[in-house]
Amino acid sequence: MQAKELIRLSKFLSLVLRHRPQLIGIILDEQGWTDVPTLLQKANAAGTPLDIETLRFVVENNNKKRFVLDETKGRIRAAQGHSVEVALGYSAQEPPEILYHGTAERFLKSILESGLQKRQRHHVHLSRDVETARSVGSRHGRPVILEVRGGAMQNAGFQFFISENGVWLTDEVPAEYLRVLSFPDAEDALNKPPA
Repeated sequence: MQAKELIRLSKFLSLVLRHRPQLIGIILDEQGWTDVPTLLQKANAAGTPLDIETLRFVVENNNKKRFVLDETKGRIRAAQGHSVEVALGYSAQEPPEILYHGTAERFLKSILESGLQKRQRHHVHLSRDVETARSVGSRHGRPVILEVRGGAMQNAGFQFFISENGVWLTDEVPAEYLRVLSFPDAEDALNKPPA
């Protein structure tokens, strides 16, 4: 499968498994799962050709591991990032002392004033490494990486969860737990930690 087609199908699956299942007429259960045969039938009927081999290839080769098949390979769901109501069933975990969040430079002022908010999603998404955060931030413009003091947040009573694909999740990150990391390509003004 060509990279372009893999990206196209991944975006389609993200849309119907995270945000708009009604677009093709599938139903997600309370944990976000849907039946694979139904997904394939509805995708094909909606004009997106998809068979079981292609679906498994997309799940296995998605660079962000956004999708999960259950043990039987009969159900599929998105690992996280839903805007529709689902309860993924993750239990609270002890986070790393430091986590990272990638964003675009244009959002920095607002974030440093009000912290990271989940907005339409179920959680704020955090990563264990700077490069993943940089990659996420790059999708939205000039990237800025924020350091998140996960250990201090947990000590203050915030809960953290980890998805099947290794993304750390929390409800919010108040500004006092954030620090802008310094990078050679970032402007000096962005390198200052929040006041």
